[in-house]
Amino acid sequence: MSSTLSPALPTDLAPDSSGTTDDVDTVTAGSAPLIGETFADLGLPRALERAVTDLGFVTPSAIQSRAIPSLLAGRDIVGVAQTGTGKTAAFGLPLLAAVDPAVAAVQAVVLAPTRELAQQVAEALSSFATHLPGLQVTAVYGGAPFLPQQRALARGAQVVVGTPGRVLDHLDRGTLVLDQVRFLVLDEADEMLRMGFAEDVDRVLVQTPTGRQVALFSATMPAPIRRVAEQHLHDPVEIAVARQSSTVTTVRQTYAVVPHRHKIGALVRVLAVTEADATIVFVRTRDAAEEVGSALVERGISAAYISGDVAQTERERVVERLRSGALDVVVATDVAARGLDVERIGLVVNFDVPREAETYVHRIGRTGRAGREGTALAFVTPSEQSRLRHIERTTRTPLEQVTIPTPAEVSAHRVAALLARTPARAEAGRLDLYRRAVSAHLAEHPDLDAAELLAVVTALAVGDDGPAARSADGELDEALERARAGAARARHDGDGDRPRRERDEGRRRPVRGEGPTGPRYRVAVGHRDGLQPGALVGALTGEGGLTGKDVGKIDIFGSFALVDIPGGLSPEVVDRLSRTRVAGRPLRIRLDTGPRPGHGASRPPHGAHRPHS
Repeated sequence: MSSTLSPALPTDLAPDSSGTTDDVDTVTAGSAPLIGETFADLGLPRALERAVTDLGFVTPSAIQSRAIPSLLAGRDIVGVAQTGTGKTAAFGLPLLAAVDPAVAAVQAVVLAPTRELAQQVAEALSSFATHLPGLQVTAVYGGAPFLPQQRALARGAQVVVGTPGRVLDHLDRGTLVLDQVRFLVLDEADEMLRMGFAEDVDRVLVQTPTGRQVALFSATMPAPIRRVAEQHLHDPVEIAVARQSSTVTTVRQTYAVVPHRHKIGALVRVLAVTEADATIVFVRTRDAAEEVGSALVERGISAAYISGDVAQTERERVVERLRSGALDVVVATDVAARGLDVERIGLVVNFDVPREAETYVHRIGRTGRAGREGTALAFVTPSEQSRLRHIERTTRTPLEQVTIPTPAEVSAHRVAALLARTPARAEAGRLDLYRRAVSAHLAEHPDLDAAELLAVVTALAVGDDGPAARSADGELDEALERARAGAARARHDGDGDRPRRERDEGRRRPVRGEGPTGPRYRVAVGHRDGLQPGALVGALTGEGGLTGKDVGKIDIFGSFALVDIPGGLSPEVVDRLSRTRVAGRPLRIRLDTGPRPGHGASRPPHGAHRPHS
């Protein structure tokens, strides 16, 4: 494939003084694809074209229009791109084109830095493979049981998406064999190296055949990433794309601080008072889509969920019900919601805050269409303040903080809606049965005031069973208040992006339970259990709602490990992580109360591992 050398490369892609770009084709891509180009122009196999059409893709993004033809032609590529630019389809479609579903062996591997990203990529690839019978995609990552992943690999999965640490676990145990790998992807390579996975990535790469094709994607192109490309890629095409970060001007953007375990209760209240005709609720994973969707249905809400596991025909049926008004709420993953264009959507709820601002922009763009106004609401846990600030900085749009409706506000809204329907019901007639019943009841209870009876009947009609049934509501209200107060303190002391600091000193004083960069936590898993740094990071990001940037240095000892988490963890997150199993054992995470550096523990004992900084 011929390409042009552009003089307008970003600084981190520009050739160095030695002029080492002679053997590299370089393509720059703006924010739009070639004019008039469609996916039919990219040379995809028919089965993948059908999948793209089913998902509602029409025009390829900039990176897709440049990367897909190069990868289909067998070239290695280095892509400078971030989440939200369409890079998953850019490498995913050519990857699937290179795989033979008839061969029950691993033929393609995608390495991702976090459990969350691995799940998202695996779900996307599964949705692209709808018309490739026999093709199996398996996600492997730390913080999850090993045996189900082993069984999936044994059944002949052709595509594996995983975090470096867990991929190595499978390689070391012989449950993953890479002898027939044709295609390898390094997704968010700079993040993997920053998280301490450099050696792990290199070990995986050297165990794949020398003739395999490699696609490397990175948000930046520092020297370590260039070294990886020079060592493991052959004559790569370099592609740089600009990212979109403009938000929709017709959308009111809000957020509420909600602890993780109370999100469903908060969502039910929000849906009870919304004036929107229809709502879409975005979650990160297919499991979350099923859990949240089922919970809403159990509470009597007209809801359904769609994810990569839901057949395309069923997804289309759900979207049509939403469009017709037969359905009011759809819970969806980002992949499943592609192509979803319904004018009725007046509210978008980010049940899980997305990792990237671009994903946030794409989500809220589902409302406020065709000149209509819409509302976007993000549920932010106390430990996710940095994500919120990142979205605001990137989109240059401050989000308005709102509070979750109280039980009294929910009841008042339902009463108002009920009373608003009374004139039409009165005009419809046929009320004699009810008049007689009310008259008879008042006659039997002469001390009962008619207005009091109407109030009781109205309370029952809107689902208010009285104070005895409000204990769960009270617990939710208290949790919301604590979360709001904690988030406010975090913003006041450090904008939610860094630990609290003493205002009258240039630096913090170390205290018990805190390392030099903030709180330090102890987990009850160590070298003896086979703990790998990637597995621990995967658990913290997958189950704790953190990003790789939230995790600091990790020291692994014989029977335990220490990890710095500068932003700290809420009690809810600590409770959830404590039950999470890594290397077959529960983490049992807690604040470390041992001696701090400079107090008799300046370095770990012999055998300790420091992979993360």
